[in-house]
Amino acid sequence: MSAEHRLPVLIVSGFLGSGKTTLLRTFLRSPLAGEVAIIVNEFGEVGIDHHLIRTTDEQTVLLARGCVCCSMRSDLAHALRDLLSKRERGVIPRFDRVVIETTGLADPVPIVQTIVSDPVVRHHFRVECLAVTLDAVTGADNLASYGEAVRQVAAADVVVVTKQDLADAGAVAALKAALTAINPAALVLDGAFGHTDFARLLSADRSDFRAVGEFGAGGGNGANGWALPATAHGAGAVSSRCIEFDRPLDWHMFGVWLTMLLHRHGSRILRLKGLLNVGADGGPLVLEGVQHVIHAPRHLRAWPDADRRSRIIVIARDLDIDLIEASLHAFQDAAKSA
Repeated sequence: MSAEHRLPVLIVSGFLGSGKTTLLRTFLRSPLAGEVAIIVNEFGEVGIDHHLIRTTDEQTVLLARGCVCCSMRSDLAHALRDLLSKRERGVIPRFDRVVIETTGLADPVPIVQTIVSDPVVRHHFRVECLAVTLDAVTGADNLASYGEAVRQVAAADVVVVTKQDLADAGAVAALKAALTAINPAALVLDGAFGHTDFARLLSADRSDFRAVGEFGAGGGNGANGWALPATAHGAGAVSSRCIEFDRPLDWHMFGVWLTMLLHRHGSRILRLKGLLNVGADGGPLVLEGVQHVIHAPRHLRAWPDADRRSRIIVIARDLDIDLIEASLHAFQDAAKSA
């Protein structure tokens, strides 16, 4: 099934108390949401009980505006397949988008991995956007204290900075600088009382690659650094860099290099996002991935700017990005001399 016909999945993540539920409530009232199926761990965590109309079975309820909510009491792949089956049989209303809200301490990467790697799920669903909420009041402390918060931001396509009305302008600016140091590829949106620019949020995976270009053009080759706090998952240093290539990349050799990199260091590669010049007509090839999970590459119709260099933002934990960059250059040099 083509990407255009697969059902989009919006993943909403964020640390405890950062405003995920408020954002989700507001999104459900937006005309951009359409008819939505929501997947949560338990009903109570989403806080939408006042929208409930009736129960169709022990795991599924119908909401206002033709939406559906189900609890994920088993694995995610099963929940998605079950929703799809009920939709096709007419047990529940048809929906045109799935929203998954994670718990505050969850790593969203396994959710992405399930959607991308499960054969049935990936045939019918695609990751539309991984949006992470970050609290302007406690966000800086959470990033400094909890590795889960850092990993959520590192994996994000979009970061929505919430509760800015409760923080002073200087603290908000410092927080935005910190999250950009962790993930310069993320689109940063302001959020107030659950409202944000949902049109830009939903289009982040398709059109907003300016962050990649601006990070490289703005001298982003110098690595940004962030200390990952000591947690049950381990401590470490998170760094990011934009790796650039002036000449077109050899796509086959790039694939070999990327496969070897992820096989050896996949858990330490928190995020990859880039525009690749592989010498093809039209626009660049889009590269997106989190840890071991790489989305199917796709071509943009046109470049977002006049710069035709390949630009790859790498966010890594406990890895020397100098060595990563050197190894990629070595593979490309080998392809050139072959």
